[in-house]
Amino acid sequence: MSNIHHEEQFPALPIEEWEDTMNTFHLFSQIIGKIRLGLFPKRNHWWHATLYMSTRGITTGPIPYEDMAFEMEFDLIDHVLVITTSRDSEKVIPLKGLSVSRFYKDVFSSLSELGIKAKIWAVPYDTPFSTEPFETDEEHAAYDEKYVNMYWRILVQMNSVFQTYRGRFAGKCSPVQYFWHHKDLSLIFFSGKAATLWEGASMVDSEAYSHEMIAYGFWAGDENVREPAFYAAVYPEPEGLTDEPLSPEKAFWSPDGGGMALLMYNDIRESPDPKKEIMDFMESVYQAGTKKGNWDLGPLEYQV
Repeated sequence: MSNIHHEEQFPALPIEEWEDTMNTFHLFSQIIGKIRLGLFPKRNHWWHATLYMSTRGITTGPIPYEDMAFEMEFDLIDHVLVITTSRDSEKVIPLKGLSVSRFYKDVFSSLSELGIKAKIWAVPYDTPFSTEPFETDEEHAAYDEKYVNMYWRILVQMNSVFQTYRGRFAGKCSPVQYFWHHKDLSLIFFSGKAATLWEGASMVDSEAYSHEMIAYGFWAGDENVREPAFYAAVYPEPEGLTDEPLSPEKAFWSPDGGGMALLMYNDIRESPDPKKEIMDFMESVYQAGTKKGNWDLGPLEYQV
C-alpha cells in the first residue's frame, strides 16, 4: 500500500494550521453535546452526554423527546448541522461563516421551530482558550472546511479501530464515543470492580472514574500537547505499571504519571500498517494494565 493511501486515511493535521477552526468547532460541539446531555435519559459514566461517528460526520444519535425523537448531526462533508425529527421535519444550519454566538442562536431558534424546548448552561466547559458565554462569543468564527473534514476522516478511521478492538472484550465496555469535553474519541474497558476515588474528586469525576478501567482514545492536541496523539490510561494506576513494555517502539509512558501511555500520531501515520500499530499499542497497555491491576480475565475475555 502506498503512502498516498495512508495519508488519505491518516492525513497530516498540524495544529498550527487549523487551531482557530479547531477551537470554533470544539465550541460548536459543546453546544450540541450539552443539548444531548440535558435531554437524553441518564446513563452511567456520563454516556448520555456523548456524541458518535456517522457516515457523514458526528451525531447525537436519536434523542427521545416527548412523543417523538430528534437527531442533530454535524454533516462534515457538506459542512452543515442537520436537525431531523421522527415527525419528518428538518432544519439545516450552515457551519462556515458563523460565529459561536450566531451558531448558538440559530440552533436554539431551529429547535424551537421544530417544537423542541432545550435549556443548557450556555458557557464553555473547561476550555482554557475561552470562557465567553456562547450567546455573546463573536470571536470564535473560523471554519476551514478542509481541516474539519480531515479531522473527521481520522476519527472515522479510529472509530473502525476501536470498534474492531472492542470485539475482543466480553466485560463491561463503553460505546465508542466522542467526548465533546476534550474533543476525544474514546473506548473504555472495565474490570468490574469499584475504584477508590482520590480526595477532592468532583461530581463529574466521581461518576466517570467510579470503577477500575482501561481507557483508550485519540485527540487532536491542544494548547499543551501540540500534535495529535493516541492515549491509553489505566485507572487506578497499579504499582509497577510503567515498568511494563509498550508497543510499538515509539510508544511511551507519560512522564506526568496518571497511568497514561502515549503514541504520537505523526510517529505512525505513514507506517506500512498504521491501524495494526494502533492496535498493538492498545493491546500492550491492556496486557500491562490487566497484569499489574490483577484483573480477573476469566469472565472478561471470550474463550476460543
